[in-house]
Amino acid sequence: MQLEKIVAYHKALADPTRLRMLLLLSEGELHGQALAERLNLSQPTVTHHAAKLREAALIQERREKNTVYFTLNPSFIREHAQASVDFIFKRKEQSDMTDVNETLKASIMRNFFSKDGRLRQIPAQYKKKLVVLEYLVEQLESGRKYSEKEINTFIQEYHEDFATLRREFIMHQFMYREDGVYELNPREMWTRWDQVK
Repeated sequence: MQLEKIVAYHKALADPTRLRMLLLLSEGELHGQALAERLNLSQPTVTHHAAKLREAALIQERREKNTVYFTLNPSFIREHAQASVDFIFKRKEQSDMTDVNETLKASIMRNFFSKDGRLRQIPAQYKKKLVVLEYLVEQLESGRKYSEKEINTFIQEYHEDFATLRREFIMHQFMYREDGVYELNPREMWTRWDQVK
């Protein structure tokens, strides 16, 4: 959600009278005169505050002859409240997750690749296997078409079981094969190891 919308939402709430109006409307629909009486305010003052709340989409109104009735817009209120929380905390959570993922990835790379860059073994654990596969396909050129022989030769630089790794590239959407020609899929299609529980 755009920052401007979040700010507009909080500006509309930043008044004790408007908050009291929302509290009263949480009990059900009320017309302007009833709000004025219960808040001990003049009708024009209630109309002014109702306009601010309506502009921010926190309340809705309906007209019945000369009487205007107000109701809350609860889904909008909740949505914007959550957007504020997400805006404040999400970046930190994402940053924390990125740090955790980078640490995990570095650990997997250390454990499964020798100093000369060879893959010691294909990980049995799904998440670890995806980290290894992602690393390997990142060494290939995007947009280039590879013959099966070229892919086999490439894999053998890292591990002798080229048939298994080649199959894993296809199974996990890192690459696609057509008529014996292999090409990298767009990165968005790759199976994401950082989304595996």
